[in-house]
Amino acid sequence: MNDSMGVTAADLVYGRIRKCIFKKEFTSGQRLPEIALAKEFDVSRTPVREALRRLESEGLVQIIPGLGAHLASPTRKEVLDAYEVRKDLEVLAIRKAAPIITNIQLCRLQDKIDEERKTFSDKDLESYLNVNNAFHMIIAESTDNATLVSCVRNVLSRVYVQAIFFETFFDFDTNPSLDEHIRIQAALAAHDDKKCAKLMEEHIQATIDSLRLER
Repeated sequence: MNDSMGVTAADLVYGRIRKCIFKKEFTSGQRLPEIALAKEFDVSRTPVREALRRLESEGLVQIIPGLGAHLASPTRKEVLDAYEVRKDLEVLAIRKAAPIITNIQLCRLQDKIDEERKTFSDKDLESYLNVNNAFHMIIAESTDNATLVSCVRNVLSRVYVQAIFFETFFDFDTNPSLDEHIRIQAALAAHDDKKCAKLMEEHIQATIDSLRLER
């Protein structure tokens, strides 16, 4: 089924399931049976199957032969492991970016800070994570090191998915991340590689500490 804009039934089902995931209408590890989803969304099983495969490629869903699709359920150790790798990669990235970052890239970082302020006030987890990742990717791209950019993108993609299932460590009453991003951008503008590395390490370590305190 296609509409005049080229949106397929699979696209629509994908969007609806993804929204349910972000709104916590499904629980971590929950089974996602094709028949039940097809009935709920009033479509055949084919677009549901296509949507689930797309969600699997993003890490949001796990499809196990013989058992079907389940919502992803990363362990706390897996999340912590990913953040530890992320910390090392991003400290390296910002150290390399600091001496060569351009004014245009600094302006792009400021734009993301402004967007972050809005998405946080809206308490929109999906938009917040998108803006946060974009901020960090601008820094990685500023290194002019394609291999490092790819590594940072991969670990951010993994952390993005895991953060959805560990949203409780995001406190939507306060946003220390915003102030930290402002300080990071200022240090980059000053081309202070040592201060940049210190701020980035502290920034990511704060999230690691929050995760370790979660029960």
